[in-house]
Amino acid sequence: MWRRMGMETSIFCGSGILPARTHSRDNQRMAEFIAPKHEVPEPMSTATATLPPLTAAASTATVPVAPGRPASSYGAGSQPQAQPHDPSKPPVKRQIVCFSFYKVMPEWRRLPSEEKTAHKTAFAEVLTKWNKPGEFLSLTYSTIGTRGDVDMCVWSIGYGVDELNQMRSELLRTPLGGYLNSPHNFLAMTKRSQYQIDRVDESESEGRGAIRPGGQKYIFIYPFWKTRPWYLLSMSERKRLMDEHIRIGLLYPRVKLNTTYSFGLDDQEFVVAFETNFPEDFLDLVQQLRETEISVYTLKDFPIFSCVRVPAMEMLDRLG
Repeated sequence: MWRRMGMETSIFCGSGILPARTHSRDNQRMAEFIAPKHEVPEPMSTATATLPPLTAAASTATVPVAPGRPASSYGAGSQPQAQPHDPSKPPVKRQIVCFSFYKVMPEWRRLPSEEKTAHKTAFAEVLTKWNKPGEFLSLTYSTIGTRGDVDMCVWSIGYGVDELNQMRSELLRTPLGGYLNSPHNFLAMTKRSQYQIDRVDESESEGRGAIRPGGQKYIFIYPFWKTRPWYLLSMSERKRLMDEHIRIGLLYPRVKLNTTYSFGLDDQEFVVAFETNFPEDFLDLVQQLRETEISVYTLKDFPIFSCVRVPAMEMLDRLG
């Protein structure tokens, strides 16, 4: 039973505190996980230890979904305010998260078919090269038909900004990279939420600095800003505002949330990514949450990107 509400993860659309249910075979075919890194080793929970190992082919092939609660940035414990690292506790190396959106130039689609195939292959090879078990992972999505300003999304998770920089540089150095624009790019990081749920399960490892991406066919991504008055409210007032918000969120258990933080790293404050096999659930959830009192503290929550999870080569084939 929930005891203290995970406000930070649920304030965006309310589903960050939702238990995920497996309703389709798609959920059992796709999941990847990068475990949190500690300088002082800690025993893994049972749920984390039984996860299938991440392979270099993760972005180009489907794999079984891991069981458990939806990915989020909170775990057990409580922090009333953002605080520096406590030296009495094992340090956690947070994950770097990046959502890169690309638009292919019209000139590329007019190239000979054989040349485009070679370009796709070279691009996919870089993605495969950088999928390193337990260290760096990229998931690929198509946005053809869902947005006019982007064609595809590469969601990468790792432990260093330099690695991310090198990987993106290699993508842009491919022949296809010369035909790509990047209208949107969101950089963020995992961290323990200021608002915790007292629940000791597989989610605890996520609260220490790791997220569990993948597993659903669709993902809805957007940057998020809260108003300055929100940060001046007392914790008790925030909880009061969250009560209705969380109650509504619990009505949509088939929507899973990944929350990441961008304070000082990028323009936005957060980046949220909702995964689901049921887009209609996400639509109804967002519409219903617009009517809550807490929604007045949303400064901005767009642009929204509706993406379809596909292997890397299929993402590239859909470009034309």
